[in-house]
Amino acid sequence: MTRAAVLAGIGACLPRRLVTNEELAARLNSSDEWVRSRTGIRQRYVAEEGVLTSDLAVGAGSRALKSSGDPHVDALVVATTTPDRPCPATAPTVAGKLGLGHAAAYDVSAVCSGFLYALASAAGLIATGVAERALVIGAETFSRILNPADRSTSVIFGDGAGAVVLRAGSPHEDGALGPFDLGSDGEGVELITVPAGGPPPGGAHPDPVPDDYYFTMQGKKVFWLAVQRMGQSAQSVLDRTGWRVEDVDHLVAHQANHRITRRLADEIGLPRERAVSNIAEVGNTAAASIPLALAHAHAEGVLTSGDRVLLTAFGGGLTWGATTLTWPAVERS
Repeated sequence: MTRAAVLAGIGACLPRRLVTNEELAARLNSSDEWVRSRTGIRQRYVAEEGVLTSDLAVGAGSRALKSSGDPHVDALVVATTTPDRPCPATAPTVAGKLGLGHAAAYDVSAVCSGFLYALASAAGLIATGVAERALVIGAETFSRILNPADRSTSVIFGDGAGAVVLRAGSPHEDGALGPFDLGSDGEGVELITVPAGGPPPGGAHPDPVPDDYYFTMQGKKVFWLAVQRMGQSAQSVLDRTGWRVEDVDHLVAHQANHRITRRLADEIGLPRERAVSNIAEVGNTAAASIPLALAHAHAEGVLTSGDRVLLTAFGGGLTWGATTLTWPAVERS
């Protein structure tokens, strides 16, 4: 029998500190209206000093495990751009804090596409029999790599974590993940980057200036590439799943910007009201974006059993991806 990865639990975790547009506007010579009109964001959550990416991951992971009704997993995959440290990976720390014993644990780094890459990786472990159950977490403390004086990025991103539990099951049952489409384009590496994030190709270079250690993004170019790549990836998995666009009940795209989400819905021919959005409440949380949106939509009753859901994301690398699933009956954590 063909094995499929089936969504069996979901959870989310946000830091305690809430930061409104008004708080940022006072520092950035901006305004709440300016931020909302360009991004759709009115607030975001920021990790306080001493709160690590692994702490947020543990919070989301524990809730997902509780939602699944079984605390055991064979593998843990953490998608993050902001690990606790460059070495070792954050996932083993999270596994230890969650009491997962000697479960396989590793990180995936694909920026805002990270959760979909991690989801595909965990689904592969299940499909090949390496694992019966897997925990997949997207977790970020993106506020730590933002230039506080740069209003083009500091108003967009927030911190948080979302998680799902996958179990082995049938490809025909609700919750089974459909086909994946993943892609990348290294020619766009400079569009979304931390310039001084590592040694340059080919050796020595002038000492970087302090601002080079902050995240940068070329927003206008990224906007159209995001719409195009997510649209193409989404259509690819719809074709392989055998769904028409009108069959999709909910589009859950990476929460980058409300204008990107609306333009993406237009691009694939889906009514805008079918696009799930929580960016106003949490901002862009990078790899945590899709699982947080799923968890919040599930908690609010927007996602109900039997709904056909399309997931897609675009991020640094450049990277992108998409998959489908029919929403299962899942306990609220």
